Amino acid sequence: MGAPPADPAADLAAAPLLDRPAFIRANTALIAPPHVPELRLHLAVEAMDLWERTEEELGEMGLPPPFWAFAWAGGQALARHILDAPELVAGRRVLDFAAGSGVVAIAAKRAGAASVTASEIDAFALAAITLNAAENGVTIELETRDVLDPALAAEFAGFDVVLAGDVFYEKPMADRVLPFLKACEARGALVLFGDPGRSYLPKTGIEKLATYDVAVSRALEDSEVKRTSVWRFSVPHPG
Repeated sequence: MGAPPADPAADLAAAPLLDRPAFIRANTALIAPPHVPELRLHLAVEAMDLWERTEEELGEMGLPPPFWAFAWAGGQALARHILDAPELVAGRRVLDFAAGSGVVAIAAKRAGAASVTASEIDAFALAAITLNAAENGVTIELETRDVLDPALAAEFAGFDVVLAGDVFYEKPMADRVLPFLKACEARGALVLFGDPGRSYLPKTGIEKLATYDVAVSRALEDSEVKRTSVWRFSVPHPG
């Protein structure tokens, strides 16, 4: 899960005194996410401790909360689905939108994608993705621009697969993401998104491909296990 700051460009330029990789290493541990034990990611051990620390230390700089430090339910489910059905991405060019920790991007590359681009506008998430990709022996390309900017639409027309984990958690984000994902599908991409039923997941026009019970942090979620599905837009049926 990733969160757009008010000014992405300012985010990328912020915190010049901080060594982001060092900050990530110091405040996380290498952990195998419960539903994707094949992977190891730099994740927060004490969820609220890191959340509060980053809010306190980085909040004055206008940086977003550390979504990159957690393996959210939607991302874990989508990563699991990709690893179990590698034919969905094998040999294809993949975009992982709002990549967060990079769990979905890394799973796609491990499943045989020809190339994987992780889209993020949080500078700490970008650093975490780089560290996590190296830890898992894969190369992930980074896209630092806001891919939801309509002016950039033509540049993202070449992706065969677009993946998004846990992106419908707030209305402003959902209102921008949904048209983007639909446009990707209209251009011919396979679009898959993982979501445990967040408030702004579309209520119609989508269908489940798979459902998983994903262990999550009780400090950040309303339960210790989230029933989470992988979705796609509904395919029209003749008649």
